[in-house]
Amino acid sequence: MYPIPTVVTICGSMRFHMEQLGAAQDETLRGNIVLMGFVDTHNIAAQEFKPMLDELHLRKIDMSDEILVVNIGGYIGESTRREISYAESRGKPVRYIE
Repeated sequence: MYPIPTVVTICGSMRFHMEQLGAAQDETLRGNIVLMGFVDTHNIAAQEFKPMLDELHLRKIDMSDEILVVNIGGYIGESTRREISYAESRGKPVRYIE
């Protein structure tokens, strides 16, 4: 029998989407459940959905035991800073790739 898995939400800029997918794979192979974003709101066609997608991501954080920040080169953008602050305000541990 496997232990109860940890639920991890991956946060970070969508410019690092491929790195986020790699982190999701690593976390899954560790036996964790992974939640993450999948829509690049930098894409002009998706911008109208950004407020809704941002809210969905906060709900993912609510469902999580912790968050993992994919901060390649130490980069953390405004949205990710907000997500980190939100997670910390709810007592969620925050881990960083770098």
